[in-house]
Amino acid sequence: MRILVAEDDEHVADALSDALRQHGHTVVWEADGGKAVDAAEEADFILLDLGLPVLDGYEVCRRIRATSLVPIIALTARSEEIDRVMLLQAGADDYVVKPYGFRELLARIEAVTRRTGQAAPPAAAPAPDGTALEVGTLSIDVRSRKAFLAGLPLSLTAKEFDLLALLAAEGGAVLTREQLINRVWDENWFGSTRTLDVHVGTLRTKLGDRRWIETVRGVGFRLTDPRG
Repeated sequence: MRILVAEDDEHVADALSDALRQHGHTVVWEADGGKAVDAAEEADFILLDLGLPVLDGYEVCRRIRATSLVPIIALTARSEEIDRVMLLQAGADDYVVKPYGFRELLARIEAVTRRTGQAAPPAAAPAPDGTALEVGTLSIDVRSRKAFLAGLPLSLTAKEFDLLALLAAEGGAVLTREQLINRVWDENWFGSTRTLDVHVGTLRTKLGDRRWIETVRGVGFRLTDPRG
């Protein structure tokens, strides 16, 4: 996974980042809250310290949650019940009280990942002839997990790519909300269906035109070429 470490202590961030990389993760580090909000768009998981400059952890969490359901674990030295309640109300999926052991943190990352469905395998199959999926100026290479719009690369999270590839693979057919959730997340997904709406919204933004993903009221979504 691509994990964002939002931590203002460089020594703590370095140690945590090195440990995460040793377990196969890609790590991005941001030392202040404002930059963490910006970097969250490309993250698959976020470890969020509360004592950040510019924007504190609570505000960072609220702003991220306004547009994304990326899993967030807060790292906090505050152990009072009210602090934990505020964290969860701000949108954190879990929290770890400092000082913590790295094994405990890994276990919590794995638990949150299972609970949110972030680690579900890619849903879309490659095109039958092994070439890229093409919809107008949109090109999707499922095998390399890269997408391009008018020749320019799109920066997508893992779930955004899976959703876009699945819609493209269906050749303009309407997919129900249940089909999309079952195939991109998990047929045993018990989370909020709002996660689908959030990902559709962020995809529309990145594609630069809401018409790329058409809402079929009462049914689901389909991918269309806005140029007709």
